[in-house]
Amino acid sequence: QVQLVESGGGLVQAGDSLRLSCSISGRTFGSSAVGWFRQAPGKEREFVAAITLNGGWTNYADSVKGRFTVSRDIAKNTVYLQLNNLKPEDTAVYYCAFKYGATWNERQDSYPNWGQGTQVTASS
Repeated sequence: QVQLVESGGGLVQAGDSLRLSCSISGRTFGSSAVGWFRQAPGKEREFVAAITLNGGWTNYADSVKGRFTVSRDIAKNTVYLQLNNLKPEDTAVYYCAFKYGATWNERQDSYPNWGQGTQVTASS
């Protein structure tokens, strides 16, 4: 069983930055991928970014390209999501999710393991 714990959320001003962390335990890295998703109040959960843990290949939603960066530290079993130039519309609960396999995926149902989420609020 894989466990994921997110941290790093908070309340910031528009234009500020945050770095979210996703700590992964329960298995060693191999052919796997981690996705970041977010859910704003009253909205569906949506894909934000993903990274393959073996090759480091990344993918981003159009709404965050150029502002958010996903990375991983194999030695620390941790995946990061750097959020720059935050906007009020980025306010949401951010979740990381884990899947086996060598490719990332934007579909939520591809990820069987999820963290509990961390709140990000960007005020105007």
